Amino acid sequence: MPASSTDDVVWPEDAVEVGRILDAWGIKGWIKVQPYSSDPQALFSSRRWFLQPPEAPRAVKPGTVLPRLLKITDAKDHGDVVVATAQDVPDRAAAEALKGARVFVSRASFPSAEADEFYWVDLIGLEVVNRQGERLGTVADLMDTGAHSVLRVLDDSGSSEPVERLIPFVGAYVDQVDQSARRITVDWGLDY
Repeated sequence: MPASSTDDVVWPEDAVEVGRILDAWGIKGWIKVQPYSSDPQALFSSRRWFLQPPEAPRAVKPGTVLPRLLKITDAKDHGDVVVATAQDVPDRAAAEALKGARVFVSRASFPSAEADEFYWVDLIGLEVVNRQGERLGTVADLMDTGAHSVLRVLDDSGSSEPVERLIPFVGAYVDQVDQSARRITVDWGLDY
């Protein structure tokens, strides 16, 4: 990789991890990416993918430098993965050197969500209150159960052990998501 491809890269403040590079795909420098979403539109909406090394240590060939930025020239669905080509990744060997890299995209480049649709990254950190105005905690994470998403809400305000609540993220329980107020109102009791 050319030195300029890693030296002058400005990391976006709103970078969101959206996948990881599994391996090379083919012989012409294509890479195979495992998206973290079942709908990988964030990968398709941006032509600038930012890379970080894998969290788990891996053997790296001496002299291999992981670029901080890939300028994507083509990306498409391929079953459960995304395959893509990038400038400065001319062949299979260059693509194999990226194996395990974590892929980040600027949140600003995500496609706009439809009404009543939300990106998980936008919900994490929001305060959750019930209809009575009682604070249930803060969204720490979300889980995908297949049928729907579930808010994992942690309340560490009352005791030494945080209380965890799992609230289905469906209209029957979620009354309102107010991103500007950073609050989700739900039909959920303190004792649930």
